[in-house]
Amino acid sequence: MELTHFNDFLTVAAQQTEPQHLLFVFATAALPAEHTDEEARRFAEGQGGTLTPVMYVDKAQPEVADFDSLVAESKHTGRDWQIVFVAALDGHRGQPLGSEAAQPALELMVKHIENGQIERFLAFDKTGRPVRFV
Repeated sequence: MELTHFNDFLTVAAQQTEPQHLLFVFATAALPAEHTDEEARRFAEGQGGTLTPVMYVDKAQPEVADFDSLVAESKHTGRDWQIVFVAALDGHRGQPLGSEAAQPALELMVKHIENGQIERFLAFDKTGRPVRFV
């Protein structure tokens, strides 16, 4: 199934044989302090820049009804973001993982994003549309 919206991701997660525990890292885009005019131009067009994680959370798949509810919840933090990176962890023998078990994977996910290693994660913009990095 091709994902055309975040809600497609939730549908796929719900269809897995093992219960899914979802990982979310919300990031903001910024233009580096030392940038070229070309980099500034591209950034103004919505391309380039750096991505910095500003918050993260893990949730059992049933806790996320849809993209709009995730966005509404994120607004309560008062932190702005442009991209949300997502990943999922399988439960074991029909039992979902808990937050404690997911924490190391979530922390590793944050580190990967901080280091620019984003190709292993799905990413969505603030409208729920997939983001492709080239």
